[in-house]
Amino acid sequence: MSILVTRPSPQGEELVSRLRALGREAWSFPLIEFTPGRELAQLAGHLAALNDGDLLFALSQHAVEFAQAQLQQHGQRWPHAPRYFAIGRTTGLALHKVSSIDVRYPLDREVSEVLLQLPELQNVAGKKALILRGNGGRELLGETLRSRGAEVTFCECYQRSNRHYDGAEEAMRWQTRGVTRLVITSGEMLKQLWSLIPQWYRERWLLNCEVLVVSERLAEQARELGWRNIRVADSADNDALLRALQ
Repeated sequence: MSILVTRPSPQGEELVSRLRALGREAWSFPLIEFTPGRELAQLAGHLAALNDGDLLFALSQHAVEFAQAQLQQHGQRWPHAPRYFAIGRTTGLALHKVSSIDVRYPLDREVSEVLLQLPELQNVAGKKALILRGNGGRELLGETLRSRGAEVTFCECYQRSNRHYDGAEEAMRWQTRGVTRLVITSGEMLKQLWSLIPQWYRERWLLNCEVLVVSERLAEQARELGWRNIRVADSADNDALLRALQ
């Protein structure tokens, strides 16, 4: 039983090497890559505008990494005034590591719905909220904070772009290598993989694989695309994915 990991670098390679160390056959097949976001130059100004009790959100590790590189390049630091929040544990630890500031994050699912349930986010009227994210993505967090009276600003810290492959060639390669399990951590990658693989291989191989996803929302998307054998990991970090794969 061979496992195909579609996570981007370096998390995808790290998960594959951990699986191989446990004696599992696993392969890395990153579907997207990351480049600096179009609004990074505005980051310092956005951060400087935050006052005591305002809110700073990081929606992924990549947002933290690109923001940190931008600040370092210009000799700037993370501000102490706002309260720090992250979408989940992995992103929260990354943000704490670069800022040395306490970061609040939900302890179970890494989704906006759960983040928005934190007690500190119930009464945010009149506060500024800066959301560090990639291009696109869901609007739920920003829309909900606005509906609660916060003044919301987004900062695109990175861009996701699709990596290009020959779908028939890749399908043949992974089917030949006996891939029967897929690890997919975003809806964007789920749709991309489905579109990449030609229909003949999709029906005879891809949709017969077990797919491991990271939320119920993603599981529902997988069902709509035709997968039947779907499992949901506790969260999107490699520790949770490894537990689910064992």
